[in-house]
Amino acid sequence: MRGLEQIPLLYDAGMVLCDALGLSRWRRALVGDLHGQVLEVGCGTGRTLTHYTDGTDVIALDPDPTLLARAARRAPHVPLLVARAEALPFLPARFDVVITSLVFCSVDDVPRGLAEIHRVLKDGGRLRMLEHVRATTPLWARLQDAVQPAWTRLSGGCRPNRAMEEAVEAAGFRIEAHARKAHGVLRCFSAKKR
Repeated sequence: MRGLEQIPLLYDAGMVLCDALGLSRWRRALVGDLHGQVLEVGCGTGRTLTHYTDGTDVIALDPDPTLLARAARRAPHVPLLVARAEALPFLPARFDVVITSLVFCSVDDVPRGLAEIHRVLKDGGRLRMLEHVRATTPLWARLQDAVQPAWTRLSGGCRPNRAMEEAVEAAGFRIEAHARKAHGVLRCFSAKKR
């Protein structure tokens, strides 16, 4: 069954509301000051692609060709590829920065996806991530656990209760405290490849 995330019009309609409520500022903070070779993993309909500054050398990918067709209209200057986070079609040490924006909640094999990002980053490269994560309060965490099975089916794969910061650190990255922003279950951070 296709979920809400795989229906571009529904996804974009929901994101218009989220962006109006402040998510657009988070997206700009995620990518606004980048330079060098950048890979965006899981670009979806391309909502973050419009926030890169001129001169940033970006390649983006997503496993869903339907979403990429919409991204191509939104950012026609960005090369787009059909690929999954768990199997990045690039040589090792190719990119200075890898961006993910509301992606890893839906990646099937998180450790494999993070290992692939680690592989394609240059030494000292950075993973910059915007993601919703497992709540830190026990009551909210239990609520996330309770709704996760139904939400995952409805959304088409999103798991709202993942401990992404811990997964990123376990994958060989060090989250940079000066570049970490948190609000509720939303996190935006930079993690340096170790």
